[in-house]
Amino acid sequence: MNKVLILLAVFALTLPLAAHAEKNTGSDVWLPTLVTETPQEGFALAIKLARMGVKSTQSDKEVLFREREKYSQDADSLIHASEVIAAYFQTVAAANNYWK
Repeated sequence: MNKVLILLAVFALTLPLAAHAEKNTGSDVWLPTLVTETPQEGFALAIKLARMGVKSTQSDKEVLFREREKYSQDADSLIHASEVIAAYFQTVAAANNYWK
C-alpha cells in the first residue's frame, strides 16, 4: 500500500500545477495564483494543493473516503502526506520570493 501512496503523492505533486498551466478561463479556476500574503497562507495553500491532487487522482468519492479511513491511522502514510505538503510549500515559497 505504501508504494501506491508514494505514486499517488508523486502524481499529486504534478497534476494540479500541470492542469493550471493550461489557460483556464471559467468558473472552475481554483488556483488563480501561488502568491500569498504570508507564509502561513502559503502553507495553507500547500495543503490545498496536496488535497486537490489526491481528489484529482481519485475521483471516486466512495473509494477516496474509504481509503482515507485507512491511511489516517497509518504513521507512514501521514509522514508521506507531510512530505508532499512540504514539497508544495517549497514551490509556494519560491513563487513568493520567500516572503522577502
